[in-house]
Amino acid sequence: MPAPTALQPTRTHAFVHRNIPWYLKSRAKAFNDRVFIAWEPFSGEPATYTYTELADNGRKVAQGLYQLGVRQGDYVIVHMINCPEFIFTWFALSELGAIAVTTNTRSSLDEMQYFVEHCGAKYAITQPAFCDLITEAAPDLSWVVSTETDSGEPADMPSNVISFATLYESDVSLPDIDIDALDPNSVQYTSGTTSRPKGVVWTHANALFGAKTMAQVPELKPTDVTHVFMPLFHTNALTYSMLATMYCGGKIVLQPRFSASRYWSVIEKHQVTWGSIVPFVMHALRSQPVPESHSIEFWGLGAAEAPSAKRVFGIRTTGWYGMTETVGAVLMTENHRENLIGSIGVPAAGYEVKVVNDSNEEVSVGEDGLIKVRGIPGISLFYEYLNNPEATAESFDAEGWFDTGDIVTPLEDGSFAYVQRMKDMLKVGAENVAAAEIERVVAMAGNVSEAAVVGKPDKMLDEVPVVFVIARKEDPDLPNRILETCREQLADFKVPREVFVVDSLPRVTLEKIDKKTLRAQLKS
Repeated sequence: MPAPTALQPTRTHAFVHRNIPWYLKSRAKAFNDRVFIAWEPFSGEPATYTYTELADNGRKVAQGLYQLGVRQGDYVIVHMINCPEFIFTWFALSELGAIAVTTNTRSSLDEMQYFVEHCGAKYAITQPAFCDLITEAAPDLSWVVSTETDSGEPADMPSNVISFATLYESDVSLPDIDIDALDPNSVQYTSGTTSRPKGVVWTHANALFGAKTMAQVPELKPTDVTHVFMPLFHTNALTYSMLATMYCGGKIVLQPRFSASRYWSVIEKHQVTWGSIVPFVMHALRSQPVPESHSIEFWGLGAAEAPSAKRVFGIRTTGWYGMTETVGAVLMTENHRENLIGSIGVPAAGYEVKVVNDSNEEVSVGEDGLIKVRGIPGISLFYEYLNNPEATAESFDAEGWFDTGDIVTPLEDGSFAYVQRMKDMLKVGAENVAAAEIERVVAMAGNVSEAAVVGKPDKMLDEVPVVFVIARKEDPDLPNRILETCREQLADFKVPREVFVVDSLPRVTLEKIDKKTLRAQLKS
């Protein structure tokens, strides 16, 4: 359930009697034979799917899953690198009223065990590369379905899983399923400041709101072609790119992941007009020759008018700010006007925004403060943290404002500039990482008295995790043991790049570790 203090939807909210199956059918009816997905794998043949073909595939996969026992309210792990089957599966589960639990494909065995147990999943849909991981992490699943290839890459599928292709053989009739707009649709696990990720629950209305908002604010058009290489298991690719493009009748060019060497050829082939990127992408593309002319009109970067993007690539950047809990971008710059350099935008429709100081008083222009957001859970804000009512309640204050944990500065033109995370988080490339999550695993290595994880500046990824530890006793092998334990328990991007064994750690009030000083030491 949503937090008790949060705003509550009325009986006449904007998405009454609407859900994702309705959305898919309405888009297919409106845009029928227009291409929606252009699939560009690194191996295998490219393919295209029209809006009608997307709806047909979603329906056929739903029939196959229904025959295998998937029912309304079931949680189903979807563990896949970008591919058309991911999209077919997401819509198929929505058709059945089941909940897609989209997990990070870089997750470790321990993390996958936690995800499956926490959400109570009965089934999993994955790819050959991850079959062993899934079956070892969750041996009690009723079944595992796997695609025949790894996003186009030839692969051997284990004999103990069901082929995705067999889902198309079912001719079972689907019953009429009553799916309310506020019924759960998906779960994404996101790193918070706690030692374990929280499951962010979206409703059908959440997904519809995100699609509409992220299409309207940047003024996407039916002629737009969106490049999608960011992972679909994240909000950015799923909502900002895929669902938003679908809303306006555009086309997505889908790739398994980012490839600098293939980037410009795909842009030119499909005349891509925009795409969502992270700073790492710009760094990587500097090593590639830039075409004298190209079709890209803007990049969704997070910071507006990035000078390096204009200077090197001739591309303007759009600023935006959001998180899994806010579904869409709470703040976003407007493409039809010149924005302040570095701006992350102005408040989008559907959200209230305020910036407060330590006394919870609103700050003035030019002053840093915590950004709080107010919206309606289940529509413009997430519905709840799965199986965690305490965390859900704690994330909202008495007046229904959601605590983002981010520090921003209001600017003179009504937009905002991003400053930093207030909470103990790292940003490793496109991934949010909780320091506490890594510190929990570091302690498992043994002989660790205290551990402090901070971010070290990195040219490609912005920052990477490193850890400072105090050993209980002399232990020359401790750094290697810590790294080995982290590699076993954590996704690769969470593994510390360096381990510093120290005699003491800097402190602030109440003996709290002074991570600001540790970060300064790394910079010097």
